[in-house]
Order: sequence, then structure tokens, then C-alpha cells
Amino acid sequence: MPQFDFATVFWPQLFWLSIVFAVLFFGVVMPTLPKIARVVDERESKVANDLLAAEAAKMIADKMAVDYAADIAESQNTARTSLSEAKAKAAASGEAALAKANAKVEATLAAAEVALATAKSTALAEIESIAAEASADIVEKLTGARPSVSVSAAAVTTVRAQG
Repeated sequence: MPQFDFATVFWPQLFWLSIVFAVLFFGVVMPTLPKIARVVDERESKVANDLLAAEAAKMIADKMAVDYAADIAESQNTARTSLSEAKAKAAASGEAALAKANAKVEATLAAAEVALATAKSTALAEIESIAAEASADIVEKLTGARPSVSVSAAAVTTVRAQG
């Protein structure tokens, strides 16, 4: 086999191998190597810039989250204060309306009590006069003589005082 005859075949093969390698290395690799290095550098710088932008955006987002939480807490406190004030105003207004209504009810009740007392005394006076007449009629039927109205009224007053 001629490829294993190192004395005659090896040196020419080694020579052509080195020539092909040199042509490929200097003709293909050397011109493309700077381009590849430039692309790698651009990618590294872009990734680094993106990381910096992401960190800056994260810091801004964190600051916004803190500000948002502070605004929410402040809004909640303001709402609680407004609610407390509204409750106090409503309670005071309700108490004032209740006091006014109670005063009106008490005035109406006092007027009603006066009217009731007047009606009661009028009714009692009428009942006494009717009772005096009725007792005079009864006495007249039993005795045949009609007593005076003042005697009958005295008798009714006496019976009313006993009962």
C-alpha cells in the first residue's frame, strides 16, 4: 500500500496538507475571524446594555411600587378619616333631629294630656249631672216626690268619693 510507504509518500502528503491548511487558514479563517469577533463583541455589549437597562427598569419599578404602596396607605388613611368625620356628623345630625322630634312629641303629649284632662272633667261633670237626674228620677218613682238637683248631685258626689 502506497499510503503506508512513509519514505516516499509521507513527505509529499505532508507538504500538500500544510499548503491546503495554510490556504484555508489564511484564505478563509483569517478574513472571517475579525468579523466573528466583532459580532461577539457587539452581542456582549448589547447583552450588557440590556442588563443595565433591565436593572434600571427594575429600580424604577421598585420605586413605583413603594410610591404606590405609600399612596394607597395615604388614601386609606384619608378615607378612614373622612368616614369617621361623616359618621360623627351623621350621629350629631341624628341626635339633633331626635332631640327636635322628642321635643315635638313631648309638646304634643302635654297638649294631649291637657285635652284629655279637660275631656275627662267635662265627661265626669256630664256623668254627674246625668247620675243626679237619674237618681232624682229613681227617688221620684219610689217616693213620689222629686228631690232638688243639688241634693241629688250631693248624693252622687258622696257615692263617687266612696267608690
